[in-house]
Amino acid sequence: MLGKLNHIAIAVADLQSASDLYRLAFDATVSAPQALPDHGVTTVFVELQNTKLELLEPLGNDSPIAKFLEKNPAGGIHHYCIEVDDIQAAIKTAGANNLRILGNGKPKIGAHGKPVVFVHPKDMLGCLVEFEET
Repeated sequence: MLGKLNHIAIAVADLQSASDLYRLAFDATVSAPQALPDHGVTTVFVELQNTKLELLEPLGNDSPIAKFLEKNPAGGIHHYCIEVDDIQAAIKTAGANNLRILGNGKPKIGAHGKPVVFVHPKDMLGCLVEFEET
């Protein structure tokens, strides 16, 4: 059921500075910023050979990333994303194993234009996990 690691997401207070770090210091390819109001973030992706880094900046004061940065002002790893073939099957499997899907339990469209859900970190060894349908 689990596919490839799609990305590791890092919460940042200043998306431009964080993007510049990867672009200028490491000559990395960094996508254009994309606002995702449904998720409360603005995001960019840093391309790596085997996966991506997603840099997340809060979009508004109610953003979950704003709350994360209150507790972690320097930023830090927020979640990791694993690809799945069928998001509904992943939700069903999670439920059958007492893993809580955050929000209303239904997928939202993520930064790649594909359905995503998040599994509660208390159910996933302390890590927030995103499933993205491929």
